[in-house]
Amino acid sequence: MTIKEKQQEIIDEFAFLEDWEQKYEYIIDLGKELKGLSEDKKIDDNLIKGCQSKVWIDAEFKDGKLFFNADSDGILPKGIVSLLVSIYSGHSTQEILDSDFEFISEIGLQEFLSPSRANGLMAMTKQIKFYAVAYQLKS
Repeated sequence: MTIKEKQQEIIDEFAFLEDWEQKYEYIIDLGKELKGLSEDKKIDDNLIKGCQSKVWIDAEFKDGKLFFNADSDGILPKGIVSLLVSIYSGHSTQEILDSDFEFISEIGLQEFLSPSRANGLMAMTKQIKFYAVAYQLKS
């Protein structure tokens, strides 16, 4: 499935949820499904700057694709980063660089987050793009 198809799937899922309480519950449930990171991966290099909670994103380049894993000490940020990991993990660096984050606006997520959480979300998306650039330069 392409990144765009995964994004559309998320947009469709959010459309069925009636209010923001249900949407928050959905995001929190996503976080509960996230594998998480081992303690040796919870290092400053993987820590997302600008998040209210601690959020770590790690990337591994394998067979021409980037695979992300993440963790957070907060339940809502863990759900948000889980959403991003599910969309962008397993794609080539070029696919990631060619993609956008418009689905965030389409599901209305940013407008229902506090300013500090919205900044954290933007920092997470920038880190995903940063990993794609870094691994593209290495290969």
